[in-house]
Amino acid sequence: MDLFDHALQERLKSEAPLAARMRPRTLEEFAGQEHIVGPGRLLRRAIEADRLFSSIILWGPPGTGKTTLAMVIANHTQSHFETISAVLDGKARLREVIEQAVERRRLYRKRTILFVDEVHRWNKAQQDALLPHVENGTVTLIGATTENPYFEVIGALVSRSRIFQFKPLEDHHVRALLERALSDPERGYGDRQVRVDEDAFAHLIRVAGGDARNALNALELAVESTPPDQAGVIHITLEVAQESIQRRAVLYDKDGDAHYDTISAFIKSVRGCDPDAALYWLAKMLYAGEDPRFILRRLIILAGEDIGMADPNGLVIAAAAAQAFDYVGLPEGIYPIVHATLYLATAPKSNTATHYFKAFELIEREGKVEVPTHLKDGSRDAHALGHGKDYQYPHDTADHFLPQQYLPRELLGRYFYRPSDQGYEAEIAQRLEQWRAAQRAALNITQTETLPDLSEEEIREIKSRHRRGGVGSRE
Repeated sequence: MDLFDHALQERLKSEAPLAARMRPRTLEEFAGQEHIVGPGRLLRRAIEADRLFSSIILWGPPGTGKTTLAMVIANHTQSHFETISAVLDGKARLREVIEQAVERRRLYRKRTILFVDEVHRWNKAQQDALLPHVENGTVTLIGATTENPYFEVIGALVSRSRIFQFKPLEDHHVRALLERALSDPERGYGDRQVRVDEDAFAHLIRVAGGDARNALNALELAVESTPPDQAGVIHITLEVAQESIQRRAVLYDKDGDAHYDTISAFIKSVRGCDPDAALYWLAKMLYAGEDPRFILRRLIILAGEDIGMADPNGLVIAAAAAQAFDYVGLPEGIYPIVHATLYLATAPKSNTATHYFKAFELIEREGKVEVPTHLKDGSRDAHALGHGKDYQYPHDTADHFLPQQYLPRELLGRYFYRPSDQGYEAEIAQRLEQWRAAQRAALNITQTETLPDLSEEEIREIKSRHRRGGVGSRE
């Protein structure tokens, strides 16, 4: 590096954003993640002893310290440290780094630690290109990702790495970082007179949502945009803080974990009869820009799966909300979504619609059985084959019911549907028992069997087979 390059690097450092200038350089400065790098923890001991021999993947939300910890490792290790951005660099850059790592190991017996930022951005082929060099020890990988590595990183890399999950910073961690920025004269604002009101401080911390970068960026904007008073004091009031961090950046990637985790929390809250939690998760999704139609599709599914016959109007309400939203659109279209959410959250619950999968499983296990002759379509083959002969039309009776055979003979007495005692379904249970008793008497059914309910895991597996067979689809 010549004199001009050095001058450029120094100028870039001084002009870097506050969050970059204040990035912790040692484990003592590092804030949060005590479960990973707290005193006595495995990773901390490995970093302090410079014995990070196995690859690691750092997984967590933005602004929680993943890249910072990688830089701390770079400052501690005697190994050569290389950084690659999976957003900017591809296989050519990786090949160059690997060649240099091999040469360095051969000539100087020096290890190479490779930090890949946003490793989930690499496609399978790019990750596959890295795998053999991690496997044979040419490089020790430190991967950073905001997405679940068990889904976004190839299994072979995951199996050869330790996964460390980062959590959003707690409020006292964010406060400590802001206070350090205000007091540090070299990298922060310690050389200026800055006074931050306590309510302004609290607002910055609260709205940052555990994201240190978000909080430091807001502080920087507040300080740099506020002129000093006559005494030279830069006074950060609550109003200034609110302008500096007006909108919380909600972690919500529509193709990532936050998407699936939040819709899961929403559906489970509606299923669990908690309208307050349901409204909270609904607000988070819509705030983050989720497609309302996706939410409505999930509500329609829930109405059939989790409410069912306990309140048949649930499905009507959900379908009507979807239609109303398409007719109205945003912003007023939020009302039918909220209407459906509250109705379904407070409705009686029954998952007896899942009893269908008992029949599906029985067909898979025992095969398809012939339709009884009297139930077959008589419009084509009644004369030649007797299809439809002896079928009795229920509406010809006063109570519109006839206890005749509808299942194949060998399945008579097997009951798939067992009504719950919730809501409207309790009435169904009474009628159905009368009908079944009349049918048993008319058809001389002496043995009955109510097939046991399937577990959630069994139903999930049957649904999977359903999809593989071309029935149904995945959201």
